[in-house]
Amino acid sequence: MRISQIRFFLAVVDSGSIRAAARKLGVSSPAITKSLRQLEAELHTRLLERTQHGVVPTPAGRSFVVRARIVQSELRQAEEDLAQFTGGPAGSVGFGTGLTLMFLVVPEALAQFRRLYPDARVRIVEGMSSAILPMVRDETLDFALVVRPVGKPEPGLRFRPLLHDTLAIAVRKGHPLRNERSLLGLMDAEWLALAPNWVTPALARVFSAAGLKAPHSVTHCDTFISVFALLATTDLIAAIPRRLLLSPFARGVVQQVAVAERMPSFTLCLVTRTDAPLTRMASAMVKIVIAIARQIARHGNAE
Repeated sequence: MRISQIRFFLAVVDSGSIRAAARKLGVSSPAITKSLRQLEAELHTRLLERTQHGVVPTPAGRSFVVRARIVQSELRQAEEDLAQFTGGPAGSVGFGTGLTLMFLVVPEALAQFRRLYPDARVRIVEGMSSAILPMVRDETLDFALVVRPVGKPEPGLRFRPLLHDTLAIAVRKGHPLRNERSLLGLMDAEWLALAPNWVTPALARVFSAAGLKAPHSVTHCDTFISVFALLATTDLIAAIPRRLLLSPFARGVVQQVAVAERMPSFTLCLVTRTDAPLTRMASAMVKIVIAIARQIARHGNAE
């Protein structure tokens, strides 16, 4: 079994077709086909099959994917570890992050990491859990910092709690409804919401528990930047993580409406794969992230 065979196999699994994998790797389709046939012959089993949805792993192939990713991850880690002795590249780390940890943890984590590893390559992807977690699972990213999804834990991923938070009703400074103390006084206002995610149904449940109908006038945005820009400059209302109200970018611009109703809580997590160890650079970044999150929790910056 050769390393190139594993690389070709995983590329086909991730791409869904031999042609797409060939384009991604810069090799010919026949070369990948030949490599896969040799791999299947060596393992005495069929690993891939064609379906109407493209090329997918067989049951044996799905089992092999797990081991192949471990091998690939170990090789990457070995290459980065050896680079420090040979004067090669300093290594890299890629991670995804949701909104709250982007503002509360990532800036300081990046600053500390850069002081230790100034030449390392860093990639940060911001987005919602639904978009980021598949990138961790397929090893596009090393880890993620996101809200723990509701329901059954995703297979193949480990969720480590970092911080707990609650939603808060937020308005611009000086908003005419800033002194309201009940959702009843806010239900006829126009609301803002990030494009469908867990916040909207969670907020709807709060209204329902209070015997109220959810707001009927809601403007949906695809990015938090658009939500915050409108929140800070108009009379729109939004539910955002409470810790964000205390972050430097929001302080003095938006404020909390202290309603009496109990708002939903959630957990911010560090997410890694269960089947592959982190590289040296990713491990270093994770340690920094955990230390900063512990410091935030210890000092209770949500107060």
